[in-house]
Amino acid sequence: MVGSILPLTLRGACAKFRGKMIVGPVDLTISTSGFTVVMGPNGSGKTTLLRLMHGLQRVAVGVVKWNQPETIARSRQAYVFQQPIMMRRYVVDCIAYPLLLHGVDKKQARDEATEWAIRVGLGHALKRPAPVLSGGEKQKLSLARALIRKPEILFLDEPCANLDGRAMREIETLLQQAQADGTRIVMATHYMGQACRLATDVVFMYGGKVHECGPATAFFDGPQTEKAAAFIKGDIVE
Repeated sequence: MVGSILPLTLRGACAKFRGKMIVGPVDLTISTSGFTVVMGPNGSGKTTLLRLMHGLQRVAVGVVKWNQPETIARSRQAYVFQQPIMMRRYVVDCIAYPLLLHGVDKKQARDEATEWAIRVGLGHALKRPAPVLSGGEKQKLSLARALIRKPEILFLDEPCANLDGRAMREIETLLQQAQADGTRIVMATHYMGQACRLATDVVFMYGGKVHECGPATAFFDGPQTEKAAAFIKGDIVE
């Protein structure tokens, strides 16, 4: 049996855009369990770091290494974007799509998609076109679509941006359940309260680098750097 794709190890990993370094060098290890929250001011490199880890961003310098061959690692992870990507299909078919791509029988895929739709609170919308959903509903669909194949690790980029309190609470509940079911989560957020509620560990980004990293309790109770302390206080960090 193939073992875990984790830990994920970054050593001197850098990302460039038009020849300019935008993130790195980053030395970081994502362990086999937990809920990692990536925080930092706008433009600090949170999204690029997630994309580096997932493979959406090419590594210009350094290494991003999984515990298994990359082909295996790619099939056992998922990514949820800040702006949900909706296909022009019914909700049930959007959720079933990852299973169909991997050869699952159409009926079985739709049956599993129906179960996931109900689980995330979209049971009433199975036959609705995905593009007409509300913002919170679209994000729930994205989560169901990401989780239906039971990924070992899930990356999320600001999944609750622009959502109201109720939708945010529902998304957080789904993420906590996913973690309890064994999915490793790495999520970028700018909501301090959300980070306090969910994180087991925090990666604080500043200026394209990992400025501070450690257990969530230690980070929030006693940040080790001036920039992190100012960010936690709500000060403007430039």
